[in-house]
Amino acid sequence: MKLSAKDIASGLFLILIAAIGLWLNEDHALGTARRMGPGYMPMLVFWLQIALGVLVILVGLGSGPDPLERWTGLETGSLILAIIAGTVTYLVAPSISEFFTQTYNGVGLAMLVGFLVLCWAAGWRLLGYVCASLAFFSLVLEKGGLMLALIGTIGISAMADPDHRARPLGVLGIMIFLLALCWWIFIKELDIRVAVWPMQN
Repeated sequence: MKLSAKDIASGLFLILIAAIGLWLNEDHALGTARRMGPGYMPMLVFWLQIALGVLVILVGLGSGPDPLERWTGLETGSLILAIIAGTVTYLVAPSISEFFTQTYNGVGLAMLVGFLVLCWAAGWRLLGYVCASLAFFSLVLEKGGLMLALIGTIGISAMADPDHRARPLGVLGIMIFLLALCWWIFIKELDIRVAVWPMQN
């Protein structure tokens, strides 16, 4: 059996993040497929992510040998700094705002900061920006509404690819298309009760 260390590590990472997400999602009502609660779609996504992680591990059991590349000092340092920055942010977040006293909001902010710090190293940039975009979405959706959450998510994730950074008009075009598509599917057709724009105080 030829093992691929990269694929197995990636699959385990996907499963770990999904397991944490399922644990944090326990605070949300699931509802049913016809009347989805705020925790229904995240629950589906996390279970799909676990299935994807298992699939990546299975592929990794026969796609090697593919040893991990040697980490540079910047990559190792970025990982250590990301963990420290995320931990400090989680501990400090409740004193910044009452919004972060809820566990999942504090964890979301900590993950956003940690993944953005991780992006300093080119080797982590793709993973860092994509994960940071998901953390941003989870933080902004409740108070900022679906549209601002999607704009930030698409914008941050587009930073992961140099081709996308070089073509901002292409990113803007796909952003407009995805905003319209998400509004039509989730708000108009499925009638999901989520704010479209920032909530008025």
